[in-house]
Amino acid sequence: MSDEILINVTPQETRVAVMQQGVVQELYIERGSNSSIVSNMYVGRVKRVLPGMQSAFIDIGQERSAFLHVADIWENRNTNGDAAKPIEKVLFEGQSLLVQVIKDPIGTKGARLSTQISIAGRLLVYLPQEDNIGVSQRIENDADRRILREKLQKLIPPEHHGGYIIRTLAEDATDDEFAADIAYLDKLWNHLQKQAKGLSNPVLLYQELDLSLRVLRDFVNADTTRILIDSRETHHRMNAFAHDYIDSSIEKLEHYVGQRPLFDLYGVEEEIEKALTRRVDLKSGGYLIFDQTEALTTVDVNTGGFVGGRNFDDTIFKTNLEAAQVIARQLRLRNLGGIIICDFIDMDTGEHRSAVLDEFKKALAYDHTRITVNGFSSLGLVEMTRKRTRESLAHVLCEPCPTCQGRGEVKTPQTVCYQILREIVREARQFNAREYRILASQAVIDMFLDEEAQSLAQLSDFIEKSVSLQVETLYSQEQYDVILM
Repeated sequence: MSDEILINVTPQETRVAVMQQGVVQELYIERGSNSSIVSNMYVGRVKRVLPGMQSAFIDIGQERSAFLHVADIWENRNTNGDAAKPIEKVLFEGQSLLVQVIKDPIGTKGARLSTQISIAGRLLVYLPQEDNIGVSQRIENDADRRILREKLQKLIPPEHHGGYIIRTLAEDATDDEFAADIAYLDKLWNHLQKQAKGLSNPVLLYQELDLSLRVLRDFVNADTTRILIDSRETHHRMNAFAHDYIDSSIEKLEHYVGQRPLFDLYGVEEEIEKALTRRVDLKSGGYLIFDQTEALTTVDVNTGGFVGGRNFDDTIFKTNLEAAQVIARQLRLRNLGGIIICDFIDMDTGEHRSAVLDEFKKALAYDHTRITVNGFSSLGLVEMTRKRTRESLAHVLCEPCPTCQGRGEVKTPQTVCYQILREIVREARQFNAREYRILASQAVIDMFLDEEAQSLAQLSDFIEKSVSLQVETLYSQEQYDVILM
């Protein structure tokens, strides 16, 4: 399957779209003001140890303190069968600590940290505290995994310390490419160790590559046909990086000089807009509804206008099959993580349920993020988890609506009218005003002048004060003020 990677660069942000057969499969957005800090290393300072939660807050120089759980402390992962030490026996307040970010700050939560260090190269991930060799789970053939381990073992110098994880891209790598990656990672780690000794905490020790360069290191594979970049400067930087580390990618780099914006030309802007909506239409006439909450995301499958073919069961089955593929793609586009509940249309036959689940797992296999999928529950729901390492697309590009405060609904003008009437009664019991003036939106004032005119007159008689109305064009439907004159 041929892939294309589109990179749109402005002074404010970098956006990357991964295309397969002309269809957007993944989106990445990095802004200078809010770039990812995953894989960054810091010399941090222990700010607070919480024995009850077996965790600690670490000051790494960010706006919010970062979070370190006892399970992410390397010493507790390598106990050789002994019982892990409680966190209060390992850390103390004010202690200087080398940490690495494994999860970006999300919402009100600070970054999540680990003391197990890993440094990603082109073909290998270096683990300076380990001594074994692992292989990416995406390389499934046992014989290939064994051959790669043996090849790498022969190339590691005898005096060398540390372990490695062989990345998927290393499947067809030569000995020279392996050796170059080993030398690069070893040199970088030695430099970081020397640098850490002379630094006061908290301080950034190592910063992960920016998004455009991570594209070359992490996204490019044998199926990638070209990488289009609409920035001359970024094209030069990527070309220089590829020349030093990834020669095979140089010929794939192209500078896009067309008049039409790159993302408009390939329909990416339209896909971004669609990925921000609740409803996603299926080609069959059915549709999906995505609802993202703090704790989980729900996906509801509906037949909509799809009437299908031979019978109702066949209609439901075909809708669910299409939905399985679209849901998997939308999860990647929207970067939805955490617990995800998929409510497929109820199917009567176990054969249909198994086929839909198999199709769903097949579609999810293209995802680079760790995913676990359970079968259909007794309620007919498919429960799954997708590892959350960064903010979702909606959280990056949007904010809660100032009118409805994120509810997705606003109070009706009639509801607001009754709220105002109650407010005036409360005020009249506390203060002896000469007159009351209502400041509200056009819709609310119109309601008072028409359907609720009698209610307003009854209130005026009840409090024995006059009530006047004034339209405030800048007020939202729920906003109002009661002025005591």
